[in-house]
Amino acid sequence: MPPYADAIANFWKGRFPGNPKPAMRPPLPHLLGNAALPFDMARTRKSLPALAGALRGDGRHVLLIPGLMAAERRMEPLRDVLNAAGFDAHGWGLGRNLGPRPDSLEQIDRRVDAIRRSSGAPVTLVGWSLGGLFAREYAKFAAHKVGGVVTMGTPFSGDPRANHAWRLYQLVSGFSVDDPPFACRREEKPPVPTVALWSARDGVILPECARGRKGERDRAIEVDCTHMGFAAAPEGILAVGHALEAMRPN
Repeated sequence: MPPYADAIANFWKGRFPGNPKPAMRPPLPHLLGNAALPFDMARTRKSLPALAGALRGDGRHVLLIPGLMAAERRMEPLRDVLNAAGFDAHGWGLGRNLGPRPDSLEQIDRRVDAIRRSSGAPVTLVGWSLGGLFAREYAKFAAHKVGGVVTMGTPFSGDPRANHAWRLYQLVSGFSVDDPPFACRREEKPPVPTVALWSARDGVILPECARGRKGERDRAIEVDCTHMGFAAAPEGILAVGHALEAMRPN
């Protein structure tokens, strides 16, 4: 070996980072469990009166924000139950969620202002998956307009790649998970009451990323549903309703 070979090797050593350790992701059987969505929706349709009767709405305005690639109608089972229970639940009015845009928070702000026009009361935000990130960041953007935030399977904590959706997010939105188009401090708790709903069998999001750590949310509640079931299965919908009841204004 030439005498300078060692010097060259040492010069480059450590100048390029090694391959990062791959992020943990939910197991494949849990991911496949999300195929139960049609059965979850059928169970909810069948039991809608009973679900509504198990909740105590107070007329509070609730804004529902769908997850990545989800259309507004995807939140309809949840919206129907909440309205039947006595809440005043609204769609976000922005169609299919195709990921964040530079003006996403401003668009949500216009929707919140329209909802508040009649009463001026704060609006409680309920966000599913990526929609929960939107809700948390909006609550930091306009805390005085927000009564609280409920997230459903939202990856606001830990590694942003610890899920089966980050590549789809980057493909659809055109932005890296490390560089969203607006200021985003995922792990910072909004200055309003927050409840994080998470599931051990989510299948899409690693449970600990949706559960969060102490100081990143006020409460974390485990729900027995898949990721798709948060806004469609009776278990997910009841959990949202009970979370809303728990943050009932005095």
